[in-house]
Amino acid sequence: MLYSTLSITLESDVVFSVDSLSRQPIYEQIIQQLERFVLTGVVKPGEQLPTVRGLSIQLSINPNTIQKAYSELDRRGIICSVPGRGCFVSENAVLLLSENRRQELGTLKRLIYEFAIAGIEQQIVIETVNKAYDDYNSDSEGSAVND
Repeated sequence: MLYSTLSITLESDVVFSVDSLSRQPIYEQIIQQLERFVLTGVVKPGEQLPTVRGLSIQLSINPNTIQKAYSELDRRGIICSVPGRGCFVSENAVLLLSENRRQELGTLKRLIYEFAIAGIEQQIVIETVNKAYDDYNSDSEGSAVND
């Protein structure tokens, strides 16, 4: 796979990784990574984000792609744009993202229902959930582990 990787030093070392061969659009990859950085405390509320132009140059992608990601994050209230100063992580970004994840529990409930219909034993589902939490806890950055 071809990856374009960027290390940006804000208040902490942040690395955006873009997989140009992924089926997931690049702007969504950027959104997902920035949301994870906020939730894990890698990027703090009030912290300034890289400029659209700077990030697009460093990642070698179209500035419109970065702008699309930033616009969507702004629409969601995760970042705020200050004319003439740049984009910053909003003060309530963690709260908004946590609430969003909490709402996704309904999706998990429907998925578990489908597992039960398919005959997957409850214990297997519980062990899988526990393993995911164990993997998260053993990974200092909380990045996803695929097994």
